[in-house]
Amino acid sequence: MSVARFNFVLPGIDPRALTGYYKAGLEMMKYADDNGFFSVSFEEHHGADNGWSPTPLTNAAFAVGATKNVRIIIQALLVPLHDPVRLAEQLAVLDLASGGRVSTVAGLGYRPSEYEAAGKSWKDRGKLLDDAVAAMLAAWTGEPFEYDGHPSRVTPTPISPPQALLFIGGTGKPGARRAAKFDLPFLPAANLPELEAYYNEQCAERGVNPFIMMPPEDTAMLHIAEDPDKAWAEYGKYFLHEATTYASWQTPDIKSAVHSHASTAEELREEGIYQVLSPDQCIERAKAQGDFATVVLHPMVGGMPPEVGWESMHLYVEKVLPYV
Repeated sequence: MSVARFNFVLPGIDPRALTGYYKAGLEMMKYADDNGFFSVSFEEHHGADNGWSPTPLTNAAFAVGATKNVRIIIQALLVPLHDPVRLAEQLAVLDLASGGRVSTVAGLGYRPSEYEAAGKSWKDRGKLLDDAVAAMLAAWTGEPFEYDGHPSRVTPTPISPPQALLFIGGTGKPGARRAAKFDLPFLPAANLPELEAYYNEQCAERGVNPFIMMPPEDTAMLHIAEDPDKAWAEYGKYFLHEATTYASWQTPDIKSAVHSHASTAEELREEGIYQVLSPDQCIERAKAQGDFATVVLHPMVGGMPPEVGWESMHLYVEKVLPYV
């Protein structure tokens, strides 16, 4: 399964440079679609010094317009920061326009500053998410409902069932309970077998069918290069920028498959969360993973120049995909 991740991080966030960056990303999405990728993914953060992905719904919309087959996933959408009725409308239209290719993971986030900027209560974030999910599910019936003391109705309704359109994220028991409560799929941000068992128990108690998708234990962001040593020497700073930015937002209780503890490019390489592989190494990795092999390409990681991202994409499509 081939995945391309885009978050449009660009240190300095110069508008002229970002224009080219977004255009390059759009062309890469088309290329991924033309070459049989399973999905392209986006995420949501706000107020980052490097412009990290503040508009995932907009990103998903231009991906819908640029592609025909690839799935589009927002992983994760910080639902408590949004008006759930407007959110239900936007996701319904995206679902219809894409023919059912858009999915989103409802997340809480982990940055109080984002809640403060949105005028939302950090301490009430769990209740905000529960109320929002309940409102979205009611909205997608197309029937009148009440939210926040006001009558509402959402039209049109999605073509997809809620279980295909909305997943619940999280890396703790509250997320597992929430997914079971609303009979929605559960997508933790890390490989947590004990949490999977707890989620299955919660589903059994509620009489609903469990559906969980967890990242593999060896999850990694990949870059393909003919000479990995040279690529690390020249481009390691881009991997490190993303890794350290993300780590700076994490608290000790947060679990993530891509949470790095590195402070140098050398340490980051040793961790293995970000990997630069030759085409042959990528083929070996995919074959070792077996039928459920997942390759996550991150072609513009941390402000990587688009031309370097294109080299990675082309090497993967031309020298890896034919052999896996």
